[in-house]
Amino acid sequence: MAIVRYNQYDLRKHNTFGMDVKAEQFITYDTVDELIAVLAEIRQNGKPILHIGGGSNLLFTKNFEGVVLHSNIKFIEYNIQDGEELKVRVGSGIVWDDFCAEMARKNYYGSENLSYIPGEVGASAVQNIGAYGVEVGSIIQEVETVEIATGCQRVFQAKDCAYGYRDSVFKNRLLGKYIVTAVVFRLSTVPKVHLDYGQLKELREQNIVPSAQMIRDAVITIRKSKLPEPEELGSAGSFFKNPVVPKVVYEDIAQAYSNVPHYIVDEENVKIPAAWLIEQCGWKGKTHGGAAVYEKQPLILVNKNQATPTDIIELADLVQQSVFEKFHIHIYPEVNYI
Repeated sequence: MAIVRYNQYDLRKHNTFGMDVKAEQFITYDTVDELIAVLAEIRQNGKPILHIGGGSNLLFTKNFEGVVLHSNIKFIEYNIQDGEELKVRVGSGIVWDDFCAEMARKNYYGSENLSYIPGEVGASAVQNIGAYGVEVGSIIQEVETVEIATGCQRVFQAKDCAYGYRDSVFKNRLLGKYIVTAVVFRLSTVPKVHLDYGQLKELREQNIVPSAQMIRDAVITIRKSKLPEPEELGSAGSFFKNPVVPKVVYEDIAQAYSNVPHYIVDEENVKIPAAWLIEQCGWKGKTHGGAAVYEKQPLILVNKNQATPTDIIELADLVQQSVFEKFHIHIYPEVNYI
């Protein structure tokens, strides 16, 4: 166990867009006590702080003139089982998909639909990652944190995290205030499946109760067919949030496009896939500088040919402008610009 420091650290391996940027200082820590000590040291020198996980949901726009922190807190603890529910406490530095793989192997249900999402456990609780009908906030019980300003530890209950679509209290009111050190998940030892999304319906049609591993395998197959591998083509995964619009807006679009995909949110609102809106605007496969809209999934912007941060930002702006001009709908990035 040790605190490790690097100066003028190359961040290319810590951002999935592969931007060629550096951190003035990069520090890793293995324990909560080490994190508290590092924060006390940084408070004395007054340097800006950025805590990152796998770097899969951010776009560095320039070198970071401050301290980038990264967690190496790695453990999985199986806590008291209460009937069909099992609590699993996981260190923030565990790779998210490694956690999903382990839970599927043990046939614990809850995280399998979220398989193959890049990033780490700590970031999952901040971003409220979601896929194929499941959001991680729905299986979180507690989030253990350290307050940056004081070094004090605080445990947030799920109800205090204000989880919403790709959102949490850590992304708005408490942005930059706390660092996640561990997350307690509520998983099920009996099948509780979500198979309403696209190709996952095929599992339901087989008239069997799929194992968590079967669902995980199906999710990975779907993701691999649509998403580029970061080591082959830099991206941040889904770049834009799917917009939720009033029902009347959806109905107007449906009159012109009978095939518009949609998901009912409630009696008044409908979610329309941003990928469909972008594709209707003709952006699929188009390039701008070194950046491009991914040819297999227009929700993804990729670093196709040594793209600069400006290339990515300008392409995102152009896509947003096109969608608004055609459909009068605003789409917003879920990627954080740093």
